[in-house]
Amino acid sequence: FRRAHTLTVLFILTCALGYVTLLEETPQDTAYNTKRGIVASILVFLCFGVTQAKDGPFSRPHPAYWRFWLCVSVVYELFLIFILFQTVQDGRQFMKYIDPHLGVPLPERDYGGNCLIYDPGNGTDPFHNIWDKLDGFVPAHFFGWYLKTLMIRDWWMCMIISVMFEFLEYSLEHQLPNFSECWWDHWIMDVILCNGLGIYCGMKTLSWLSLKTYKWQGLWNIPTYKGKMKRIVFQFTPYSWVKFEWKPASSLRRWLAVCGIIFVFLLAELNTFYLKFVLWMPPEHYLVLLRLVFFVNVGGVAMREIYDFMDDPKFHKKLGQQAWLVAAITATEFLIVVKYDPYTLTLSLPFYITQCWILGIILVLTWTAWRFFIRDITLRYKEIRRQKQEHRHEKDKCLSNGDGHSALLDEPNGSKPRERKL
Repeated sequence: FRRAHTLTVLFILTCALGYVTLLEETPQDTAYNTKRGIVASILVFLCFGVTQAKDGPFSRPHPAYWRFWLCVSVVYELFLIFILFQTVQDGRQFMKYIDPHLGVPLPERDYGGNCLIYDPGNGTDPFHNIWDKLDGFVPAHFFGWYLKTLMIRDWWMCMIISVMFEFLEYSLEHQLPNFSECWWDHWIMDVILCNGLGIYCGMKTLSWLSLKTYKWQGLWNIPTYKGKMKRIVFQFTPYSWVKFEWKPASSLRRWLAVCGIIFVFLLAELNTFYLKFVLWMPPEHYLVLLRLVFFVNVGGVAMREIYDFMDDPKFHKKLGQQAWLVAAITATEFLIVVKYDPYTLTLSLPFYITQCWILGIILVLTWTAWRFFIRDITLRYKEIRRQKQEHRHEKDKCLSNGDGHSALLDEPNGSKPRERKL
């Protein structure tokens, strides 16, 4: 039935597209016809995928919604592969086909500069530095970290990613000028206010979702209009709730998996800034916002698939399809950045930054070796030693109680070999 339904939808869509092209006279504009043909092809693929793709772990608001984003992931990955195989100039000018205002070098913007919270030299507004930083990216940071918390579902992992990204901005501000920010912009506005408040609200939402009673009833079986409206709203909440317990220190496999998740998150965050830089896209462009919306939808599914694979590898024998696509997209974006501007990426780190990163890597590797190798060997040696001591203590106790003498007396008189052996 599902396959027949898919063929029917594809047939109707193909007929509709053909009817539209027959009604109008085909323009003699090659670029316009190319764009229209590509859009029509993508629509047909999305229609096929929404009805035929494999279902993911989420079923609300509808499985077709998540199948749609899976197909969008495939289209986006193919687009990235196409951009990757173009020259730098052709790739940047190709963005003009999406928006004619693109393909123009961006003016550099430095968020550092004057870092005085109170500027006495400005008599009109001494707090102008703070107001200059309060732009549209402040609510974007808050809502972004609120949604990331709903994806990760762990306070410690969110805080580690938030703080680590600020350290990355410190480390890479010699490559991208917009990484240069004031200290209070890094730690007060970003980490504490925007990111911290978003994580706090996200954890409160997770607490409410974990305590919520999940008893679903059909819409037409609800007698009151208020109940029907409430049921419609709850359609956009999860069908059931799974609490993520990552437990990174429980085993080496989970520790490496959590480190890999944090690494991919940070790389995807950096790709946002570097892609804007190499493809000449302004930060406020709608394509940047669409990419963030895309990652919010596919990232939640990918995190659930990763957790299911880690939590129950016997049932989930392989990693989910959306998780693989997100990893491939992140890697392809990084390859585009490397190809389009290798000079910026190869700018050497300052010496003190290099020292800090080497020290941090050594500390992480040392803790990993101690926790999963040295500590286990030490605990195993102590356990064996304790068992030997207990065995020796029990043997000495048996001898002190005279068990050997009583055994000799209990033997029959005729059993001389047994007595001699004892």
